[in-house]
Amino acid sequence: MIEFKNVTKYYGENVGLEDVTISIDKGDFVFLVGPSGAGKSTFIKLILKEINADSGSILVNGKEVTELKNHQVPALRQGIGIVFQDFRLLPRKTVYENIAFAMEIFRCSSKQIRKRVPQILDMVGIGDKMNKYPDELSAGEQQRVAIARAIINNPKLLIADEPTGNLDPETAWDIMDILEGINEAGTTIVMVTHSKDIVDHMQKRVIAIEEGRVVRDDVGIYGYDDTCETCKIGAFSEDE
Repeated sequence: MIEFKNVTKYYGENVGLEDVTISIDKGDFVFLVGPSGAGKSTFIKLILKEINADSGSILVNGKEVTELKNHQVPALRQGIGIVFQDFRLLPRKTVYENIAFAMEIFRCSSKQIRKRVPQILDMVGIGDKMNKYPDELSAGEQQRVAIARAIINNPKLLIADEPTGNLDPETAWDIMDILEGINEAGTTIVMVTHSKDIVDHMQKRVIAIEEGRVVRDDVGIYGYDDTCETCKIGAFSEDE
């Protein structure tokens, strides 16, 4: 699904990632953790080919990302859904229209859209909000719309970048239940988070990055590794 081999990315003299080798298999649910500036955003941007690696190999969904030409990047991203902390919904479109728009980009027919959108809204628990606008929804409802939009075209990979960062704890757990269900249905999920409580409870694979290097990769709690002082329990808070 995702394979980094000796990947290095620098921003001038500042390290983004340095000699990172890691594999994420189809169907995995992976938490990507680490302090601000550790390299998490670089990791995600390299997957999406928003930036280019200085060296190394990156394989995503069977494609060698480092060799893709600009006109080939949209095809790569068609197999990837993305959920952001700040939702990024289109404010002048209804819930239905926000999700339908994602299908229109893929040139789906009107018949397909009319059938699929209500199904996906029911799946994320907001089938009754179809004709509402984003500013008429709670933060949790907006994130459900964002998730529905991200998975409407059945991506093989879902990247969730701090999806619970703007939510109260109860709503955050509702969102995690939805994400876990999506994963159990076969979608690979890579979730960037600072939430120790969520990581500890979920007991999924945890990849910790510090100063551009992977310092921990195992299943379990947010935890700590003796080689990574800033990855110790309690080192991060939700507002970092």
